[in-house]
Amino acid sequence: MTGTRARRRHEIEQQILQLGRRQLAESGAAALSLRAVARELNMVSSAVYRYVESRDELLTRLVVAAYDDLADTVDEQLAATTADPAERLAAAATAVRSWAVAHPAEFSLLYGSPVPGYHAPAERTGGPGTRVIGVLLRTLADAENTAATSTAGTTPASPATASPTTANFGPAPDAPLAGELQAVADEFGAVLSPAAAMRAIAFWGWLIGAVGLEVAGGYGADTFSDPQAAFQAQLSGQLAALLGSGPDGAASATEPTGGATGTAAGRRRPS
Repeated sequence: MTGTRARRRHEIEQQILQLGRRQLAESGAAALSLRAVARELNMVSSAVYRYVESRDELLTRLVVAAYDDLADTVDEQLAATTADPAERLAAAATAVRSWAVAHPAEFSLLYGSPVPGYHAPAERTGGPGTRVIGVLLRTLADAENTAATSTAGTTPASPATASPTTANFGPAPDAPLAGELQAVADEFGAVLSPAAAMRAIAFWGWLIGAVGLEVAGGYGADTFSDPQAAFQAQLSGQLAALLGSGPDGAASATEPTGGATGTAAGRRRPS
């Protein structure tokens, strides 16, 4: 009976999550309602609270599931990519866009406007929420160390002693920013100079902004006939800046096999 009950509970919890995703797509996170979920399940409202204790708890589960799904998508794409850091960065960024175009409601939940009255618990969302940026930092660390090795012809020095300009990442930021950037890199196990960490964060900001603009319909229906091509063109330039190389040194950014293409669902007119 214990096994049967556990399976039944899991099934109902998965149904609740699925209905929550549907509400996200149809009404937005702010309108998420456990009463509406109960009606869909033909349950009284009090019964649903045995599985999800509050609207905020449902939101947290949706946030964690979305972060993990996004990160799993990136990991799967990287598993089919070469070890070259530039190609891996291009693949990861393109996978983020593909996932967002296919899951606009979930992307907006993660990176859009905050949900009024809801504060995501860091102890539950922090790990899943930083999986992709962790991949970015570690991949950029590979690029920096490869560049340093190629330039010096020796084993790369530690970030504390290596010159960031040797790897073409620019001068190190001043303290205390340099120390904070070093702490970020250390948190993810990335042997990375503060200058490179700063570029990584700037690249991440561009990526979320560019994808968010497309998902929200910010370009307008008649701005780009091929939003995917527009993204790839931007990505090539961003990678050139990120890796400290000229345009010819940037990775060729290609759409992952089977990735989502075209425009995001539910476009709005430009604001």
